[in-house]
Amino acid sequence: MRPIDYFERGASIDPARAFLVGNGQSYSFDHARRFIDDIARGLFAAGFALGDSIAVYSPNDPTAMLCVFASMRAGGAWVPVNVRNSASANGAYMAYTRTRWLFFHSSVADLAKEAMAMMPELKGAYCLDSDACGAPTLEAFCAAGAGVEIPDWSDPFGAPNGPFSRWPTGGTTGPSKGVEMSNASVVTMIELGLKHYVAGRENDIVHLAVAPITHAAGAIIVIFAAVGGTTVVLPGFDATAVLEAIQSHRVTHIFLPPTAYYALLEHPKVKDYDCSSLRQILIAAAPVSPDKFRRGVEVFGPVICQCYGQAEAPMLVSMLSPEVVAAAAQGDHPERLKSCGKVTSSTLVAILDDDGKQVPVGERGEICCRGPLVTPGYFEKPEETVEARKFGWHHTGDVGYLDKDNYLYIVDRKKDMIITGGFNVFATEVEAPILAMPEVLECAVIGVPDDKWGESIKAVVVLKPGHSVSVDEIMERCRAKLGAMKAPKSIELWDAIPKTAVGKTDKKVIRQKYWADADRAVN
Repeated sequence: MRPIDYFERGASIDPARAFLVGNGQSYSFDHARRFIDDIARGLFAAGFALGDSIAVYSPNDPTAMLCVFASMRAGGAWVPVNVRNSASANGAYMAYTRTRWLFFHSSVADLAKEAMAMMPELKGAYCLDSDACGAPTLEAFCAAGAGVEIPDWSDPFGAPNGPFSRWPTGGTTGPSKGVEMSNASVVTMIELGLKHYVAGRENDIVHLAVAPITHAAGAIIVIFAAVGGTTVVLPGFDATAVLEAIQSHRVTHIFLPPTAYYALLEHPKVKDYDCSSLRQILIAAAPVSPDKFRRGVEVFGPVICQCYGQAEAPMLVSMLSPEVVAAAAQGDHPERLKSCGKVTSSTLVAILDDDGKQVPVGERGEICCRGPLVTPGYFEKPEETVEARKFGWHHTGDVGYLDKDNYLYIVDRKKDMIITGGFNVFATEVEAPILAMPEVLECAVIGVPDDKWGESIKAVVVLKPGHSVSVDEIMERCRAKLGAMKAPKSIELWDAIPKTAVGKTDKKVIRQKYWADADRAVN
């Protein structure tokens, strides 16, 4: 099986059933199948070769999602492009992944054009929804492929080594490594998703996609498509709009990062909406407060769950099921509300020390995993791939422990990375433009606890003697360089930054000021 074969299986259940709905568009499975094939034909007519990188640069939009499925159909590698990033960051990432084909929405046309100027291997760019962007339309692109045959590029094994995506680490497109997701690893994710998300209840699934389709929300659509499920696409998160959609569409499944989940939970009129259709509210991308788990069960019932994974081992290294969350909220193993779930059946997890030896149950070390969920490596970065696979395990960069029942707990991160609003931001990429400012001597960027974002980005800055610049000015320059998502939410000017004995910036000391009262260094 290839990922696209799961869509075909779902489409055969009821071709007339709605597959994608939103933004004034509606595609049945049959209509979607024909459109997906037309886009794939357009690619081959334009000179597409198997394995080419295909980028989709769009906010949440059903037609954009069809382009993702067309990439699967043609045998390309989907490159997710985060519209929240700056055009320069997106252009750099697409250039690194050798993107040759780009589908973009008119709402980001100017950003796409800026990014295109940085992409030397680009062969074609096409606008999804307008003929006023100075680029060929998707409609014209499809028409040019009429009559072209789509080759059967599978094999008796389902082309397991074929590329599915060149996914930016953490879901952002700064100086990220491109995770080479293979068909095999994504098929494992789909099968685990069917086991843990669908969980035997295949009838009348309505999935609400409100998180960015360039993040996990896009990949999850493939899972529900496999059983003929409908996906309703919202352009972005608004708590009222989400509650209205749950009620009007009888939504059964929704994926949210913790920040969005918290906003939904605290909506002043949440109890006024009929959410009885819900089977799962899946929370992922960052740890969840145990108190928020308990509150979620009170408000929505026994439907709250959480999973843990990363681009290198997508989605389902572990799963905290709705049943376990509900039981823990009632006092049965309440400590499990701090867990990210039980290790899934297709994954081996070990907690290793710095020498690659497994530590005893309950002791902390780096979370490492093995199994078919693990992706082949990083695109054109063999040294980084070897580094991540030391001792014969994939190293997640997260610090945690396993209990005697194989529940996994995350307590810290080895990587210098901040999870804000469900997106991973590397501290170094925020520090770079600040350190480039002529007034700045030193800078250290960390994540600090935030009730809304989980963590917010804080920059501690030391100015050069005799120089001055306001916090607001630093903030404004960062937004211009990094975009709103990666720019610091707060900045402090210090006289000096703590150092280790060997003269390195001591972020542990800096973090202690903000995390002193927390029982774990993630939020």
